[in-house]
Formats: sequence, structure tokens, C-alpha cells
Amino acid sequence: MVEDSVVFIGKKPFMNYVTGVVMQFNSGVKKVTIKARGKYISRAVDVAEVVRNRFVQDVKLNGIKIASEEFDAEDGKKIRISTIEVTLAKD
Repeated sequence: MVEDSVVFIGKKPFMNYVTGVVMQFNSGVKKVTIKARGKYISRAVDVAEVVRNRFVQDVKLNGIKIASEEFDAEDGKKIRISTIEVTLAKD
């Protein structure tokens, strides 16, 4: 049995991510980490809150990690993109 799982947030409809996290918990996973970068950070937070408050009542916030990644742009400049990891855990 898998102990933890990762859901990456992107362009898909919001409820696809909520459903994905809920399905992970229903399949027996104890921890799910929701990861996002840049403009999708707020969506990751919303997914975590909807899962906790509406779908899986016995899930607790286990941790939040924030960071930034640096990339080389095509024009040679450095670009910094913020990242977040929200970890939810089931008892």
C-alpha cells in the first residue's frame, strides 16, 4: 500500500484536483501533498481547504512548505517562480 501521494496543480478544472485528492484518501493513502507553482498557488490552497472542509472531515493540515525556483529565461535572464507544498494527512 502506498503511504503518500502527490497531486500537481495546473490548468485543469478546479474540481478535478479536489476529486483527485479525495480519491487518493479513499484508496487508503495516509498523506497527500498538493504542489503548485506561480499563479496556481492560490488554487492549491483552495483545493486543500475544500477537501478538508467539505469532503474528507478527518483530514488535518500536516504541513506547508514554500520556496522559490530559479530558471533561465530564453533571453538569458534569471526568473524566480514561487512554489508551495500543502500536505494533508489522515489519522
